[in-house]
Amino acid sequence: MTTFVGRHKDLDEVRRRLGATRLLTLTGAGGAGKTRLALQAAAASSEDFTDGVWLVDLAAVRNPSLVANATAAALGVPDLGVRPVVDQLAAFLAHRAPLIVLDNCEHLVDACAELVHALLSASPGLRILTTSRRALGIGGEHVFTVPPLAPDEAVQLLSERTCALRPEFRVTDDNRAQVLRLCDGLDGLPLAIELAASRLRTLTVREAVNRLEDRFALLTGGSRVARPHQRTLRALIDWSHELCTPAEQLLWHRLSVFADDFALEAAEAVCAGDGIGRHDVLDLLDQLVEQSVVVPTECEGTPRYRLLETIRQYGRERLAESGEEQRTRRRHHAFYLALAERIADGCYGPGQLESLALMRAEHANLRVALDRGGEPQATLALAAALRFHWCEGGFLGEGRRWLDQALVAAPEPGLARARALWVAAWVAALQQDHAAAYRWLDEAAALGEQLDDPVVCANAVSLRGTLAMFNGRLEEALSFFETAAAAHLETGEEIGAVYALLQLGTVQSHLRDPRATQSCRQAVALAEAHGERLAHAHALWTLGYDAWLRGDHEEAWTQIRGALEKEQGFHDFVRVALMLEELAWVTAARGDREEAARLLGAAGTLWRDTGTTIAAFGPHMVEQHTRCGEEIVKSLGQAVYEKALAEGAGHRGPDHAITFALRIRPESPDTVPARAGSDLPVTISAPNPLTPREREVAALVSKGMSNQQIASALGRSPRTADRHVENILAKLSFKCRAQIASWWTANQAPTP
Repeated sequence: MTTFVGRHKDLDEVRRRLGATRLLTLTGAGGAGKTRLALQAAAASSEDFTDGVWLVDLAAVRNPSLVANATAAALGVPDLGVRPVVDQLAAFLAHRAPLIVLDNCEHLVDACAELVHALLSASPGLRILTTSRRALGIGGEHVFTVPPLAPDEAVQLLSERTCALRPEFRVTDDNRAQVLRLCDGLDGLPLAIELAASRLRTLTVREAVNRLEDRFALLTGGSRVARPHQRTLRALIDWSHELCTPAEQLLWHRLSVFADDFALEAAEAVCAGDGIGRHDVLDLLDQLVEQSVVVPTECEGTPRYRLLETIRQYGRERLAESGEEQRTRRRHHAFYLALAERIADGCYGPGQLESLALMRAEHANLRVALDRGGEPQATLALAAALRFHWCEGGFLGEGRRWLDQALVAAPEPGLARARALWVAAWVAALQQDHAAAYRWLDEAAALGEQLDDPVVCANAVSLRGTLAMFNGRLEEALSFFETAAAAHLETGEEIGAVYALLQLGTVQSHLRDPRATQSCRQAVALAEAHGERLAHAHALWTLGYDAWLRGDHEEAWTQIRGALEKEQGFHDFVRVALMLEELAWVTAARGDREEAARLLGAAGTLWRDTGTTIAAFGPHMVEQHTRCGEEIVKSLGQAVYEKALAEGAGHRGPDHAITFALRIRPESPDTVPARAGSDLPVTISAPNPLTPREREVAALVSKGMSNQQIASALGRSPRTADRHVENILAKLSFKCRAQIASWWTANQAPTP
């Protein structure tokens, strides 16, 4: 949100070293600007890494065992299996060559060192840039110590940050000596300079210099050389704290319970009360922003706030001293439990993408809320309420660990345990750990009966059907799904009924039961009535599968493509892989076997990235996959088949694969030649994969605007504009802005 000032030589040196080593660590004192330099170097190097540049912010991670989880989440690696996350990451990166920035490693040095060693060993093309107050200490590591700002750069930073708060401020011949003296007294530390700039709203430069020198004399007994950089920064933060009003200080302390950035709603719920009115929180936040204590930011277009890590640590110390820490953490937990329950209760309806995005944004805070000791029932309730986040958001492995721990810590029978048990069974079933799923399911069913809870009982029956289907026991699964669908409809839980019906339709299709189409259409109708996308996508896919088994290839092709359109944006590796598999079978049956092979290749990449195969979904699925591959080889030959597989395998992630599948229409007269630099044909009649905002950005790109100009036109930050352009390039599988402009012109897409 602010300009990058100076450090041109440092930036060039970091980029040079990145080209010569696979592991580079930026070290330096707190507030020296390690993170900002790393981010700038990474952004400047983005074109050098075809597999992307990825930021992993570890400041919010307190548990060393979660370092790999945080890295997987940042890279979009699905945590779906039972293997250690580091092994899943290593497999994901084995065939890729990105740059990963591990930021704020100092409190997790040993865990970071282990992770970095494992990943570099697994991926020959990987480069890692870390920031830490101390080196990782492993072989092959190169260290660059981030120096203080040069005097001219320090003056420029102070001037720019002060002008943002006091537009009339200028560095002149009259005050330049005092400005240099102030920056020298702050040891050229960027964070210290930013904090001092906030004071110049009300003080002259001379007054700021005198007050700081008085404070430093107290700290060091008058010896200027006895003051290390870290005490300089501590003194500045102490001073900033003292100049806050009591209410501002109180809010600062309480905000330190947030592990990462936070929304205004969260700050109001967690921090209001006992000295702060709820309606006062926004004004107090604004005051802390003006004083550089709180930093405004945004996540997926939504305004949020954050504390820099040094500021957060200071606030935590003050909160602990005040005796308010436990009470504030209870409020924090209560807010996130209410949020999780609200999303879980309404997750199957409009706003699913937004709900998943919110859960991703709050992931670090959810971990903190789950990690509260001494109240196992509260942790159990939250772990169960996060079922949508675990199962639809791609965090199965982490959800499994939290649920397992919570169930052991809270063995008392009750409704909270009953619900957590069926959620744990669901997670284990999706991980293909059927033994654990049955173990949790048996207890859930017994407890549901004991408590006379029809929702728990219906979910238990439905999950038994799923497990039976995965194991090829179709007749048994049929009976379970019929019972579950009726039970869900009786309790009024229609979304549960949708999933039972669509799985019922799948089993009926395999058994050639004529009722299959009716079951699928009933599931589609219920999903549409809820304005629901995920279940609707699943229902359309099941309807398409049923049509394919009946020999209606055109209907099957239409329905499965419709399912893929609704899946766009959900980042579900497994479900998209299954849909692509079935679309490949249908496409082969329609006669375009080369395209079918490309779709199998795209599905294969998703299977590889999840560490699973289609065999997890039953022997009948393996049979269809094998038959399709054999037919393609027989028609095209092994060499053409493998070439087409490789072409399809080059698409990264579910959204890329969906865009690839939807933009190519076999034997379509509307397909036009590929644009320069693209490996895909551009289809005029294909569905537009961009969001309304991305279409607006694409229109501005076509007018020749830079990202900075786009940001100004839309009233957004340059970083947001950068992200939108990156998303457009990714979704359309393009490599440059000119391709976006050509695509926009060819498709004549209107600006919303």
